[in-house]
Amino acid sequence: MTRRHGDLRRVLLAAAVESIDTTGPAAFSLRDLARRAGVSHAAPAHHFGDKAGLLTVLPVEGYELLVDALTAAGDDILEMGVAYVRFAVEHRAHFEVMFRPELYRADAPEVERARRAARECLNRGVSVRTSKATATRVAAIAAWSMVHGFATLWSAGALPPELGTDPAVAARTVLPQLFRNATRNMTDAEHDCGRFMQVL
Repeated sequence: MTRRHGDLRRVLLAAAVESIDTTGPAAFSLRDLARRAGVSHAAPAHHFGDKAGLLTVLPVEGYELLVDALTAAGDDILEMGVAYVRFAVEHRAHFEVMFRPELYRADAPEVERARRAARECLNRGVSVRTSKATATRVAAIAAWSMVHGFATLWSAGALPPELGTDPAVAARTVLPQLFRNATRNMTDAEHDCGRFMQVL
């Protein structure tokens, strides 16, 4: 069966996600992608140019999926944290590539737009609890760092087995302890921490 170009692009992206889920982003190659998708070796290059071009699509999709998940969680910071963890687990390939900017064109306009939208979503959950812009930035960094760390440890299978097998249940157990002090108002002396939001 011959696929239309639009279908083939989607098939290639799905195969890329499958490949990264299996072997990780570092081992990903266009040759293996073509084999998985059952297409010629030239097909991925035709649609994406090169490996970096294809991998640039995944963080854009990832940030968009993350925004959807955070938006659905509402303004409750705990539920946003749980949504972040669930996103990391359910979209592991996207999550892994998003935070490996050396693998793709991190300065591409579409990546920057998607990243900024995700950052604004993360800020929203914190801003309802803080009164100053500086405090919001720093608290958002703290909350994001905690949730991202939990999600990474969960995905690596590094957390104690007594937390169970459901990441959402585990997150609801652990995250309240982490968030207890993260969203309190912070002093203006901490304003330099705001620049670290640029890594998101």
